[in-house]
Amino acid sequence: MTYASTNPFNNEVLKRYDNTSDEAIETAIAQGHHLYQTWRNDDVSSRSRKLNDLADYFTEHIDDLARVMTLEMGKLIGEAKEEIALSAHIAHYYANNADDMLKPKPITTAIGSAEVIYRPTGVIMSVEPWNFPFYQIIRVFAPNYMAGNPVILKHASITPGSGLAFEQAVHAVGMPTGSFKNIFATHEQLEHILADKRITGLAFTGSEKVGAVIGGEAASNLKKSTLELGGNDPLIVLDDADLSELNKIIGDSRLANAGQVCVSSKRLIVTEANYATVLDMYKTAFAKIKKVGDPLDPKTQLAPLSSVKAKRRLVKQVNAALENGATLAFGTLDTDENTAHFMPIILTNVTEDNPAFKEEFFGPVGMVFEVADEHAAIDLANNSNYGLSGIVFAGDADHGAEVAAQLETGSVYVNYFNDTLPELPFGGVKNSGYGRELGDEGIKEFMNHELIVKRTKPIA
Repeated sequence: MTYASTNPFNNEVLKRYDNTSDEAIETAIAQGHHLYQTWRNDDVSSRSRKLNDLADYFTEHIDDLARVMTLEMGKLIGEAKEEIALSAHIAHYYANNADDMLKPKPITTAIGSAEVIYRPTGVIMSVEPWNFPFYQIIRVFAPNYMAGNPVILKHASITPGSGLAFEQAVHAVGMPTGSFKNIFATHEQLEHILADKRITGLAFTGSEKVGAVIGGEAASNLKKSTLELGGNDPLIVLDDADLSELNKIIGDSRLANAGQVCVSSKRLIVTEANYATVLDMYKTAFAKIKKVGDPLDPKTQLAPLSSVKAKRRLVKQVNAALENGATLAFGTLDTDENTAHFMPIILTNVTEDNPAFKEEFFGPVGMVFEVADEHAAIDLANNSNYGLSGIVFAGDADHGAEVAAQLETGSVYVNYFNDTLPELPFGGVKNSGYGRELGDEGIKEFMNHELIVKRTKPIA
């Protein structure tokens, strides 16, 4: 596997990285395992200060860290700064709340007193994608650091600089050796890592295809895993939706991060009463994108895709959709492979026999569907291999929540843009994967929920 930072704005190779040697990987595992053994009987609160220090480091170095992400995956510099700020927020959250989250859980029992205590399990292997180079790392690292589980990271091959920058931040604030290690591993090395008894879990975010393989490797070695494998999330607009509120988020719901977001609203599902109005609204929002170019320029509205390779794949998907009967309702398909820029387009008339119907478009491609009523909207939303997130816009939020509860997905936002906060658990169902990151659930995924029962009554 080749690790290289390439600026998608101009295809300039910024730096190439050598693969990590087998010896260095062994050292990383050994150091992490040794730290786990040291940590496992320490109070959770003993680790909070250093995690707060890491959060402060992110805040103090926000410009430099954001620039790393923008240069190697094309993220708008403003969005990159927001990601660093979010990463700092997540670190502070777990530093200040993990102790309460991991307090023993008492259980009333007929034989005496019992409690579940939460214990670390060991070194966690984290395999992360390129679309949110810092956020993806911190949402695994922060909870597991506080839990007492060291983390080894294999980042995406196109964002090695971000993984290295994260590791440098960990070193800069004096976190213990072994608490975090970034490696540039090959697929073969990753197989060996997952087979190592000192590795106790896998946290993976990426494609459904790769997730099935790497999740299988973890399972074959009896390692617990969490998998987040993408989605084609619905945004349902009901008859009584407040369209003025919808208009505030309809563009960003698909175009944020150049559409390269797992929880981006890839399927806009609108009841017939509002279909024409909402489609025009969607077109207007997309048409506002005029300034494309250098993502380091604060005036740029739409970033390039992460690579020309990503653009090539998206063009292929759109062409297949059009060949199978979809209508290009807005935009022009740009096939120029001298640039990774991809201007927004909207597809309509995507039927169930079209391959686009159940695919994930990882870029600024929106699909709009007209349905008769909310029951049809729910059925269409659930007619998917994925189930990661979704949005419901309804005039009455309580009714919107009732509709949301009928969706087969990991989370639903009612009358609000998909957002992430450290207290909100994140994950999916179906082919979107399993397990949760963030929230109270996320910190307990790779912990031993150890039951202790104390008999307080005489044996009968």
